[in-house]
Amino acid sequence: MAGQGATPSTTFTRRALGTAALGGGIWALLLARLGYLQLAQHEKYAGIAAENQVRLDLQPPRRGEILDRFGRPLASHRRAGRVTLVREQVGDLAGTLARIAALIDLPPEREEAIIRDALRQPSFLPTLVARELSYEDFSRLTAHSAELDGVQVEMALTRSYPRGRDFAHVIGYVARANDRDVERLLAEGLSTEETSGDEKAQNAKRSRLIQMFKHPDMRVGRSGVEFFADDWLRGEHGFRRVEANAAGRIIRELPSEDVAAKPGRNVTLSLDAELQRAAIDRFGEESGAAVLIDARSGDILALVSTPAFDPNDFVNGISSADYNLLRENDRSPLYHKAYDGTYPPGSTFKMVVGTAALEAGVIDPREELYCPGHYRFGNRTWHCWKRGGHGSVNMHRGLKVSCDVYFYEIAKRLGVEKIAEVSRRFGFGHVWELGMTGGRSGVVPDPAWKERALGESWFEGETLNYGIGQGYLHTSPLQLAMMTAKIAMDGRLVIPRLLVDGPEVVSNPPKDGAFDAEHIARMKAGMYGVTSEVGGTALRSGDVGFEGIRMAGKTGTAQVRRISTAERASGVRANEDLERHLRDHALFVGYAPHDNPRYAVAVVVEHGGGGSATAAPIARDIMREAFIRDSGREPSVKTASVLDSEGGPG
Repeated sequence: MAGQGATPSTTFTRRALGTAALGGGIWALLLARLGYLQLAQHEKYAGIAAENQVRLDLQPPRRGEILDRFGRPLASHRRAGRVTLVREQVGDLAGTLARIAALIDLPPEREEAIIRDALRQPSFLPTLVARELSYEDFSRLTAHSAELDGVQVEMALTRSYPRGRDFAHVIGYVARANDRDVERLLAEGLSTEETSGDEKAQNAKRSRLIQMFKHPDMRVGRSGVEFFADDWLRGEHGFRRVEANAAGRIIRELPSEDVAAKPGRNVTLSLDAELQRAAIDRFGEESGAAVLIDARSGDILALVSTPAFDPNDFVNGISSADYNLLRENDRSPLYHKAYDGTYPPGSTFKMVVGTAALEAGVIDPREELYCPGHYRFGNRTWHCWKRGGHGSVNMHRGLKVSCDVYFYEIAKRLGVEKIAEVSRRFGFGHVWELGMTGGRSGVVPDPAWKERALGESWFEGETLNYGIGQGYLHTSPLQLAMMTAKIAMDGRLVIPRLLVDGPEVVSNPPKDGAFDAEHIARMKAGMYGVTSEVGGTALRSGDVGFEGIRMAGKTGTAQVRRISTAERASGVRANEDLERHLRDHALFVGYAPHDNPRYAVAVVVEHGGGGSATAAPIARDIMREAFIRDSGREPSVKTASVLDSEGGPG
């Protein structure tokens, strides 16, 4: 039996030994492979693991602030909750949005817009889902964020305008970059690339710039100072190191100083935020513009256009319905009336005509002309604002009582070309560069302009209207303030300044701007008569109500409708009896103190009626505020908010 073969026990032992040997060999191979990976390939896989765990996320720069002259913020930042997603990490985009919509209010049309935005940009860039989250929404999303792969809920900085509407037209606003913005910014950014001839470097920079401009936190200047100084304010993009899990969720932020973004630089304006607010309050429900300038330095202290829009509404996109409400408002809140608005200057223009007459020698300032209340020229009659006339009038009294007949006559003697020439020397027809978007030149008409613009010849009768600031002539409130500052400074050049610290603004003053100081002294004396002598059209606005300071000035009333012969015969309707859009514009220009000028002001009240009753009191109160803030003391005398003038409309 023994020789017949191996026993079962022996067979089992051989198989066990074979299996053990095979298993041992496999284990040996596994251990060898593990040793190889851990020892020989350690650096390679450690690097891969680190790349999976730590990543560099694009970091847009913090935008510089815009400050008033005392360092008070006009454009800054605030923190707000927001949620973003990265398309390559979320998997099911529509499904993820549906889960988010179950937690916060996310309308279907917004979900569609998010999907369009996500598909339009590279899959690794974050797409904004919602911002300005309420505390409840932020808390709810944070609690569920672990369930939402590729979704990030965090606090982020957003552009903020703490003064709201007060500086909307000056500062402008920022918005997310659209395709046109991106192309413009790419052209600017790539044109400065040192390796402009290196196609690979250009493509790499182009890719980085696109990523930055399309980032949910990135905003670009769209108007005002925000646009003009965009490159100065924007800064340079960088990166932040973050530790993320396998789902792409950020676990923590790591030190990133070496690659961090460089913040933008601040811009300081010459404006006084508190003075601007006081000026806006003084307008009440009226619409219009005001400019207050330090005539000695050229610094613009107030640049008011009211009513206005709230730039905060534009930072994250304004709805079509809300934008249409602004656009259809008959008081034009989107329109920068102080810089872009142009109006017939009315009688505030008479100092220009008076100066031109003295320069040309067409009249002796002591010569008296008779005003019966009308002026005949050809087969037409031009009327003075005072129906019964002013009697005998010389230049001083002509300015003081704003006699139209006097200025019809000297305009006829001057001729259109001389009036136009002196107008341009005062800065009319000129766009003053301030460092923001906008600015209109207005119209300084002459025969060449009329032929070019209307294809018609100039009629001599139109020169008479020119002499009282009517007709084709249109000027901006800023131009009126600059004219007034020039008179206050005895005819010397004054250059306005808005940006105190920021990008360079190229000054472009009108040429040949100086005037004879003696001629300007005549204008100043007449303006003092307007506010401080019996019969002056703004007598009650001469005292600014602070330490006995008096203001010299000139009223103006600009017609916006034609008055028919029949209406004149039956009696011209008063402004208060007309619909608002048919009422005259009210204007006033002035400077103070009259004997040692510091500030110059221009006020336009749209459809405000007479300049003496509406615009002059506003200008006086703005001037008083300027002196109060300049001294840091309370005024010794407070005047009423509105005072009637014993003079006429000017």
